[in-house]
Amino acid sequence: MATRKSVLVMGVAMATALALGGCGATAGQDEPGEDGKPVAGLRIMVPNSPGGGYDTTARTAAKVMEDAKIATGVQVFNLPGAGGTVGLQRTVNEKGNGKLAMQMGLGVVGASYTSKSAATLTQTTPLAKMIEEAGAVVVPKDSPYKTINDLVAAWKADPKKIAVGGGSSPGGPDHLLPMQLAKTVGIDPRQVNYVSYDGGGELLPAVLGGKVAFGASGFGEFLDQVEAGQLRVLAVTSEAPIDALKDVPTLKSAGIDLVFTNWRGIVAPPGISDADKKVWIDALTKMHESAEWKAELAKRGWTDAFVTGDEFGAFLTAQDTSVADLLKQLGLA
Repeated sequence: MATRKSVLVMGVAMATALALGGCGATAGQDEPGEDGKPVAGLRIMVPNSPGGGYDTTARTAAKVMEDAKIATGVQVFNLPGAGGTVGLQRTVNEKGNGKLAMQMGLGVVGASYTSKSAATLTQTTPLAKMIEEAGAVVVPKDSPYKTINDLVAAWKADPKKIAVGGGSSPGGPDHLLPMQLAKTVGIDPRQVNYVSYDGGGELLPAVLGGKVAFGASGFGEFLDQVEAGQLRVLAVTSEAPIDALKDVPTLKSAGIDLVFTNWRGIVAPPGISDADKKVWIDALTKMHESAEWKAELAKRGWTDAFVTGDEFGAFLTAQDTSVADLLKQLGLA
């Protein structure tokens, strides 16, 4: 069986937003680093349900901003629907509102195509790319599949029978991971029985309850259940082993030539002022430099991938093009 190397950098990311109302920060008021005072009233919109990767990252960022005294009164709220495009449409509709931003990642990039969204990420204001995270293939503790190769053998024998669950809609990272894996091991991706859940919070009970044969998502979403012995990770999708899962093989070490990395970042509505954009980037930069954030990176196994402004914008444009091309190959865009 021939294998094909596929390297796809994707993701999911968070969005941080300044609170609505007169107490919100401006370029001349509570700007981080200028007068030493924390920014007041940050809000983070998460465009899917609680418990998933976006939500975890957003709530972690909010806590770090509070603990490091970068911001006070940080709020996180969820606006789920249509793979994140309900939140995306809300963000685009808030044109010029420099006090609102959205957590996002590749899940929203792909969903904007598969959901035929009128709003696109290219309409938003890129603020920062934050992290990258490897994916994982997980099964419940009583699964008959003890290794990734056991699973692949059964999957190849009857692709439609072996259901895979992911915490994103078609076009998102949890969907594209098993599609790339299928192509790499010689399965027609169109034969894959993919079951979509709205975020890791909904995916987890489906995997634990055996509603799907295996799950594919960011490994960080499963760490607590793995440590508790409820789930087993058959493989991670990174180039090298993950410190948090030292005994788990990579796909490559198991003879499957695939590397897959997710990413998460933050965007704001279109048309915000340069001053508001600077407030966001300054606050996020201070968060990135904090000891508290570095500790969270180590704890959660996230890879630091911080870039801001135009550099993140160029990356986002390239990702948008790459994802659109892949979804066209799958007949989904």
